[in-house]
Amino acid sequence: MEQDGYNLRLYVAGQTPKSLAALANLKKLCETHLPGRYTIEVIDLMKDPALAQRDQIVAIPTLIRQLPEPLKRIIGDLSNAEKVLVGLDIAPS
Repeated sequence: MEQDGYNLRLYVAGQTPKSLAALANLKKLCETHLPGRYTIEVIDLMKDPALAQRDQIVAIPTLIRQLPEPLKRIIGDLSNAEKVLVGLDIAPS
């Protein structure tokens, strides 16, 4: 089934090495497996800590796939590409 696109939200806390690695790994994965079919929103909880509670973020970095539903959540720096692809239900291309 062809998706319209992936709406991804990455929660980080400042520009830590782990946060930067998570964003770099996510961009690389998306460019490889979802070229032109994704958006990434980065939310820095250092700037807006209230969002952590609202979105039930217990660890960072956390990636949330908002669309397509159902919502999926992955914690960590996203360095294990296979785990991220499975977690986001993206078939390896």
